Formats: sequence, structure tokens, C-alpha cells
Amino acid sequence: MRRPASRLLPVLLLGMPGLAMSPATAMAQDVAASAPQPTPSLFAAPVPPIVSSGPLTFAPLVRQVGPAVVNIAVSQDNRQATGHQPLPPSVKGTPFEHKFRERMRAHGEEMLGAGSGFLIDPSGVIVTNAHVVGGADQITVSLADGTEFPARLVGSDDLTDIAVIQIHAPHPMPFVPWGDSRLVNIGDWIMAAGNPFGLGSSVTAGIVSARGRDIGTGPFDDFFQIDAPINPGNSGGPSFNLGGQVVAVNTAIVSPTGGSVGIGFGLPSEIVAPIVEELRRKGRIDRGWLGVTLADGPGHGGVQIVGIDRDGPAMKAHLHIGDVITAVNDEPIDTSRMLIRSIAAKQPESTVVLHIRRRHEILSLNACVGHRPDEDMED
Repeated sequence: MRRPASRLLPVLLLGMPGLAMSPATAMAQDVAASAPQPTPSLFAAPVPPIVSSGPLTFAPLVRQVGPAVVNIAVSQDNRQATGHQPLPPSVKGTPFEHKFRERMRAHGEEMLGAGSGFLIDPSGVIVTNAHVVGGADQITVSLADGTEFPARLVGSDDLTDIAVIQIHAPHPMPFVPWGDSRLVNIGDWIMAAGNPFGLGSSVTAGIVSARGRDIGTGPFDDFFQIDAPINPGNSGGPSFNLGGQVVAVNTAIVSPTGGSVGIGFGLPSEIVAPIVEELRRKGRIDRGWLGVTLADGPGHGGVQIVGIDRDGPAMKAHLHIGDVITAVNDEPIDTSRMLIRSIAAKQPESTVVLHIRRRHEILSLNACVGHRPDEDMED
């Protein structure tokens, strides 16, 4: 009897299996916060494709962007480890098992995992996934030419799985610019780069097969679906348009086995770029919070409040259980996901106008947006 396809296709984060991470860092919480709205200044101007015919070869593109793609190894001091950390299952029993074990012995460390990243600034600023570097005592970055540098964590955002790390090199680093993912169309060529299975730098190519994918990691899912082969270890690596601009960060795959079946997911640059800028400035992300529990109605036209946090912003604004929020300022609200994103994008302590429907009344209430608690599970 044939099983439903959905049961055969778990969604996997792309860091090397075996990473020591909590479930909270491996998957976004059910209710998280949206990215700040991107500004045009974050993106490089569109450029003509480097590869413009066919393409018959991606070699010119690889030569241009390859030096800015890095491999990331995360490790833990054996003296602080609570127990033996096994090798990633994808490496055990392969020719790379010996290499990993030798590295552990040489550095007196337990290898927790490996991933990918890319340089966005000549000063050595690197973007990767938060689950790649989460829980690490030491982060080591390897360039395409084999040069290694220690890295420090600048800031990370577990809710969107984005992290920024920094290396210090004696000379300016090669880097790649952000491209505007809003200009990417379904069917466009895309090239993914990274460190699959700890092999070192490699590239694959395919097309963007869908936009706006919700893969169940949280209310802010808005992934590109990419049909370029992506494997464990590609986490945090870039996907490029043919102009050599980063338009997505590779984050997850769908696979029954843990290896690539040709379906991967990348977080678009329109979400990542502003998060990276805020992490570089502050080391953290400040998000708005309303303090309500929400339920989507059977149709469109608002979101119902089914719970209110005591002494939270919603209670102070005199919202009631049963109220239906139909708009925030002039932005119509149809789903709880839309409301969460809208409030989260607001600066804490700013004031918003909530348009609500209370029984047969239409009201507009002012609410002072709060700071989202670190462990808060609601909006």
C-alpha cells in the first residue's frame, strides 16, 4: 500500500547532522517575529548576468563569487563537554571520518558540525544560519584557498535562523553583494554554493521552482523553493542569481533520507538583509509585541483575539477577548500570520492604531507596542 507522500518528506535544516543544538534553534518557534522591512539601499543595483547564454557553463560565475563563500566548522572544548559528541551520521563510515577525527585530536575539541557562509564585507563580516553556529565554543572559518581564521559571533536571531560572525584578516576579504530577491521570478536560474557533507567548497545549479513556501517552521515562512541539489552542510550558504548577487540563504531541505532529493529552501534576501544589518548594529533583533493569543476566522476580514496577556500591551489598550482585529494603522489584516508580522515589524514603544470589530461596533484603539519577551510564545 502506497504511503502518503507527505509522510516521506520531512523538512531538514541543512547544518551537518550531529550539531549540538536545541529544538528552538533548529526550528523557528510557532509564533515568531518578522524581519524589518528592507530598504533599497541594502541591495546592489541589478546588473547584467555574468552568464547570459544557455548557460553553457557557470564557470565565470563560480570564479567571481567562489572566493567569498566560506566553510564553517563549530567545535566544543573537550574539557567543557558533558559527554562524547559522536561524529555526524553523514560522515561516519565515509572517507571523511578519518579527517574529522584527526581534526578533533589536533585541536582537543569535539566537532559539533559543519556548515557554510559567505562574506558580505571586506572587513570579514560573514552571514550564516544561527543553527550552524549555535552552541559552539569555537568557530573556525575556512576560505576557498584553505586559509583558516577563528571567528567570533556578532549576533544571531534564532527566530529567523540568521547569524552574523566576524573574522579578522590581515588584508581585505573578497565579498559578494546582496541582490533584491523581489526581482527573482519562478523559473530563473539560481546557483547554490556551500560545504555539503564537510567536503569543502562546491556549487550546484537549478531554478527557482516556487516562491513564498510555508514549510511549517513558523508563521514567517516565506522561502524560495530551489531545485538545485542542496545537502546537509550547505546550511548558511548563498544562492546566487546569474549576476553574482546573493538572493537567498540556503536553510532547509525536504528529504526522506537526509540527502538531497532535489528540493531545497532558501530564505530570500529581502528578509535576510535587514536582519543582518540590525545584527551588525546591535547584536540582536528588537521586535514588537502585543500580548495576545489569536485565532484565524473561517474566512477573511480580521483575526479574533482568544486570549490576552495580563498587563500586556493589549490589555493596557483595553482590547477584549472576542475582539476581531481588522487592520493595523492602514494595513488590512486577514490572518494571524499577517498580524504577527505587522506588530513584530514595529519598534517597541511605538504607537499603532488597531481597527477592531467588537460585536456590532467598529472601533479604533491606540496601542503602545511592547518589547517581545525572549521566551514568549504568543504575539
